[in-house]
Amino acid sequence: MIDKTGQAEVITASDGSLTVTVPIRIKRRGSRKAVTLPDGGAVQPRPWDDTPTPIQLALARGHRWLAMVESGQARTLTEVAEREGMDRAYVSRMVNLTTLAPDIVAAILDETLPPEVTLFDLASGTPLLWDEQRAIIDR
Repeated sequence: MIDKTGQAEVITASDGSLTVTVPIRIKRRGSRKAVTLPDGGAVQPRPWDDTPTPIQLALARGHRWLAMVESGQARTLTEVAEREGMDRAYVSRMVNLTTLAPDIVAAILDETLPPEVTLFDLASGTPLLWDEQRAIIDR
């Protein structure tokens, strides 16, 4: 039985069977789900559950590609795209993610972004004002 609130309890039936109720919270981890325990601790993910979500990968790529341009490793995003074997428009959209508001980045990393918000919503035509970015998420 999954109960988000309350106390853990054990109920003994007359036939000797036990029913255990444990309050837990289930948190989405990309397409997977993680369990948060009543004390606020989390069940340690199995090694194969540590794979970043696609939006987390996109955010990391955007920061890496921007750093390549800022450090002089590449002169333009077109050059980055050629090196990476990617479409220049895709590279540009992923670099747009580097302008996201800190709380939106935290939601991406913590996997608390609403499930209806897609990578396309955040990467294409990203407003520079953080309040406008938040409005995209709050729709």
